[in-house]
Amino acid sequence: MIEVQGLTKQYGPVTAIRDVSFSVAPGEIVGFLGPNGAGKSTAMRILSCFMPATSGTARVAGYDVFTQSMQVRRRIGYLPESVPLYTDMRVAPYLDFVAEVKGVARGERRRRVADVMDRCMIADVQNRLIGQLSKGYRQRVGLAQALVSDPEVLILDEPTIGLDPRQITEIRSLIRALAGRHTVILSTHILPEVSMVCGGVVIINKGAIVAQGPIDTLVEQFFPTARVEVEIVGPPPAVREMIRAIPGVVSVHDEATTNGAGRYVVESARERDVRAEISRLAAQQQWSLLELKRVGTTLEEVFIRIVAGEEASAVAGGEVAP
Repeated sequence: MIEVQGLTKQYGPVTAIRDVSFSVAPGEIVGFLGPNGAGKSTAMRILSCFMPATSGTARVAGYDVFTQSMQVRRRIGYLPESVPLYTDMRVAPYLDFVAEVKGVARGERRRRVADVMDRCMIADVQNRLIGQLSKGYRQRVGLAQALVSDPEVLILDEPTIGLDPRQITEIRSLIRALAGRHTVILSTHILPEVSMVCGGVVIINKGAIVAQGPIDTLVEQFFPTARVEVEIVGPPPAVREMIRAIPGVVSVHDEATTNGAGRYVVESARERDVRAEISRLAAQQQWSLLELKRVGTTLEEVFIRIVAGEEASAVAGGEVAP
């Protein structure tokens, strides 16, 4: 549904993105991640036909974004980071206007507008001037205009920015419900949000793709060990040494010591669950075992490891960090 190959965008001597390639399958929701200034918004603007690339190709819904931009625009809904709304219009007439511009038939427009107002939770302000709405409501109006034509592809840049926690939860649920029916690529700085709504991610840093794929695959690739957190009362040197001797254990890290209880993170081969052996060891040594639990790896940890690794490689290669 989205196919990008070798996409590069230059602003004079500055290269915003270089040789970017990725794909998004029909009905998939993919998170587009990267630090500030990494090139996310540039890539999304190119995909939405907002600006041309310097080189490379991009196809959306089977159409080339450069030579068939009108066909692409008819098939996408775009929510930019800063939503350009007509603040002197009321919500419902504005959405009706957007639907007309996007080619929605007259007989369908009223139903489509009512539907997206319900889905985006703005029916209660449909007669209000957009300029008088809070930032959160304006963000939801922006999402409604992206959805009103029932597009095949949605390109969402920071879709939950400015929303309160309840609204964020509701919009996440809405985005999850789009899977299968719509293809979605979304950019956000809220990494737990990506884990909740996306099946895969594309990570960009300094204008280049540095990792992509299903979240679980990236976790296994960049964190090949399983982790267990242990809180135990016992002599720390002996605890560390004896846990480290358990077959499959790779490392034991001290986290904290409180009231005589040490907290440790134990890393082992991913296929090894060492919790039962740690429990038996504590019983044999008559140590008080206060807590023993698996620790999952978050997307945030994966993201930081990937970006930090890129920065370290750049420094080692003689590049000057910005």
